[in-house]
Amino acid sequence: MKVQIAGFAGAGKSTLARKIGEIYNVPVLHIDTLHFLPNWVVREDSLMERDIEKFLKENDGWVIDGNYYRHTPERFDQADKIIYLNFNRFTCLMNSFRRINKNRNNQRPDMAKGCIDKPSFAFSMWILFGGRAKKFKNRFKAIETKYPQKVVILRNKKEVDKYVEDLKNERERENTGIKE
Repeated sequence: MKVQIAGFAGAGKSTLARKIGEIYNVPVLHIDTLHFLPNWVVREDSLMERDIEKFLKENDGWVIDGNYYRHTPERFDQADKIIYLNFNRFTCLMNSFRRINKNRNNQRPDMAKGCIDKPSFAFSMWILFGGRAKKFKNRFKAIETKYPQKVVILRNKKEVDKYVEDLKNERERENTGIKE
């Protein structure tokens, strides 16, 4: 299984990626780990793309978490499912605050080494406004139009939890040979 997860900052892309990776027993790539160097310095695009391409070539199944639509777009072609977390901005902001509080002064496993979460007015504004700019919404609309059979849109935690539970049940049926 190959799953691409996209969506708004703070929606829970990384958490969902880990859960789906466990369900399918496939490696998970958090693109943020490739995008940043320590202290939130942005890496060269060509290095990031090289690493994504390497990951795609080395793995028969995978979960990739992150937007970065212009980087290695063939991952969307290769994906069996494209999950878009379309949560409201205030939920994303609260999730971000919870994540910062939970990981205060610690390294998150889904973030580049040396990038520690801390409260930031700029990032809060990105969650509320910048990341929801029309150009970003249009990029996903283009993906949704190109791959309508692959796209799953989840709008809140309840929908995500149900989706994950359904995947677990489906995998369990597959593993036991039970057919519906």
